[in-house]
Amino acid sequence: MGVFSLIRNVGRLLRKTKEKKSSVQNNYQDSKPADVLAANFSQNVETLRSIYDNCSDVMFRSFLLFGKTRAMLIYIAGLSDIEAIEQYVLSPLMQESSKEPQPLNEFIEHKMPVPKVVKVNMLADCIESISSGNPILLYEGESDGFSLGLSKWEKRAIEEPMAEGGVRGSREGFIESLEVNTSQLRRIIKSPALKLQSMKIGTYTRTNVSIAYIDGLVDKTLIEEITTRLERIKIDGILESEYIEEMIEDNPYSPFPQIMTTERPDVACSSLLEGRAVILVEGTPFTLIAPISFFSLIQSQEDYAQRFMAATFIRWLRFIFMGLSLLLPSLYVAILTFHHEAVPTALLLSSAASRESVPFPAIVEALAMEITFEALREAGVRLPKQVGSAVSIVGALVIGQASVQAGLVSAPMVIVVAITGIASFMMPRYIAGIAFRMLRFPMMLLAGTLGLLGIMMGIIAIVIHLCSLRSFGVPYLTPLAPLKGQELKDVLWRAPWWMMDTRPRLTGDSNVYRQSSEQGPNPKRGSETE
Repeated sequence: MGVFSLIRNVGRLLRKTKEKKSSVQNNYQDSKPADVLAANFSQNVETLRSIYDNCSDVMFRSFLLFGKTRAMLIYIAGLSDIEAIEQYVLSPLMQESSKEPQPLNEFIEHKMPVPKVVKVNMLADCIESISSGNPILLYEGESDGFSLGLSKWEKRAIEEPMAEGGVRGSREGFIESLEVNTSQLRRIIKSPALKLQSMKIGTYTRTNVSIAYIDGLVDKTLIEEITTRLERIKIDGILESEYIEEMIEDNPYSPFPQIMTTERPDVACSSLLEGRAVILVEGTPFTLIAPISFFSLIQSQEDYAQRFMAATFIRWLRFIFMGLSLLLPSLYVAILTFHHEAVPTALLLSSAASRESVPFPAIVEALAMEITFEALREAGVRLPKQVGSAVSIVGALVIGQASVQAGLVSAPMVIVVAITGIASFMMPRYIAGIAFRMLRFPMMLLAGTLGLLGIMMGIIAIVIHLCSLRSFGVPYLTPLAPLKGQELKDVLWRAPWWMMDTRPRLTGDSNVYRQSSEQGPNPKRGSETE
């Protein structure tokens, strides 16, 4: 009897939870006004006044159209162009000497010197227009309102991106304005094949989000999947592109990002030309690129702005230091703890002498130093620019030297941690570096408990996880697994531009060839010319 009673109570609790969740979802869906504007001018004005009650920045400007018809202009100070409103809206419409045109709505919609005039008949559309900085014009005798495209607000100037600097290449970066960001894409890619699909996400923020792609290069199923995932997002607000990234990526529990972020228009355009899609979000300079592979995080835009031999050399340096950033502390701990025979005798005696006064085992020493280094790195990021770098460098030198002199850590451990920190800075993508920084700690624990066997187990687990990841259906280790030999020319090395005649085959075979295959050096042709 007790078991059946327990099952009955659990079922009742689940039903109540489901009903509560359904009620919350209904409240969420009903939070957006869906009423149609009334035929009565005064009623519409009073409705909007009640909605914007206690909003001192919302202006209700009443006037007479051509000295006869009552009208109301509603806008938000700071979001609308006040001078344009006075010059192109109020001044021509308030002339009492002019004859009122008939019909009046056609004059407003087609003859007013305003860049964009849209007729709206829903209350929600009026609110959205006002919140976007576009004034709403209402007048007596007309049930519809008119949205006037006169938005204007302060925005940051285009500057060099902070997180993706380089020696050669473009110095321009995205800013927080979506219109400016899309215009930068249009300025680079002038073809009408560049498409932009827009939507709004967020109950309260109504954040503008645009999907950019090149028609004919991208797989249509990719755009459909991205659109479906974006439309599935139901949230009160979007304040950064990270909100969207976590909600649409394939495996949000993985430390490795399946969507790449960038501040650079040239990086976004190069991804578009490879058949990828770019997601731009209002209010942030960081745009999202999908799909990607693991090797996309190792590549830098500067690889394609310098000679291919130098780019290949630097890319191999990244691969080497990527491995060091993940494994160097673990290897040091494993060798000192379990595998003394793997070290030359002279080096072993030197390490033993340096650790003679250290009271902690190697694993505790490594964890303490790595945690301290990460704390110093975060402190340098959060502090003001003028003192951030100085505090992080001086702090590392002072703490490291004092710890060695006090006998808390050994000098070789300080060197290992310093090399590991430098190696982590080699990653072109900051978020990829964070993934390796997080994985470094479980690798050290495995090395401190199982030695080299634990390191091998950790590497195998990471490789299996990478093989199981997908970025919008694209295998994360492509083109290495599954192997696509023709595409390795831009993975393990950077081939010359005249050899990269095909695009990466991510989601399809649409327009595979990007250039002619006969553009390389041809000694025979040169001799004939001579």
